Amino acid sequence: MAKKGKKYLEAMKLVDKTKAYGLAEAVELAKKTAVAKFDETIELHLKLGVDSRHADQQVRGAIVLPHGTGKTAKVLVFAKGEKATEAEKAGADFVGADELVTKIQGENWFDFDVVVATPDMMGVVGRLGRVLGPKGLMPNPKSGTVTFDVEKAVKEIKAGKVEYRLDKTNIIHVPVGKASFEQDKLVDNIKTLVEAVVKAKPAAAKGQYLKSVTITSTMGPGIKVNPAKAAE
Repeated sequence: MAKKGKKYLEAMKLVDKTKAYGLAEAVELAKKTAVAKFDETIELHLKLGVDSRHADQQVRGAIVLPHGTGKTAKVLVFAKGEKATEAEKAGADFVGADELVTKIQGENWFDFDVVVATPDMMGVVGRLGRVLGPKGLMPNPKSGTVTFDVEKAVKEIKAGKVEYRLDKTNIIHVPVGKASFEQDKLVDNIKTLVEAVVKAKPAAAKGQYLKSVTITSTMGPGIKVNPAKAAE
């Protein structure tokens, strides 16, 4: 542990906590401070000038990152008949209906990252609202996970589609790649995500929208980015 602590302290010295960096410089620092023995995830945290308690100030959506996240998501699809076959052919990891509800409820089974459902299955999926909701796994039309086009949904998720949504503190947390990614690819992914969030700005939002932008690796320190430069 002491060795890891030393590495972390050395990494911390590279970051000026009082400074808001340009995007490329912040990404370079995030890569340098990812000193764990595994390939750390690089995460983006956006604090927005909205109030998530109000329905007209919600910010939610999904975007395919140009270079993916470095992780292939496991996709569960609730569908029947030819839509179930379509999901399987598209590469879904698990496909089913009522029997999956029973498995999730009875075995506390969550060996998946994203849930997709055809609209006609939402009555069935609704029974899982209390367990899927708190984990952020409930299918939603805004994120493209309630759809009859299951082939497109599964393929996009496998290609690196990420969902963004506000938490209770008005912050969006999204993985944008791995520390092993080239700097340019991480910058590209971050710009794509920031642009999508800016486009999703609610009409009811007043004042500064992008309040703070922070990049961090799984085990590394937070690195502040100048909000005005986050999409440049």
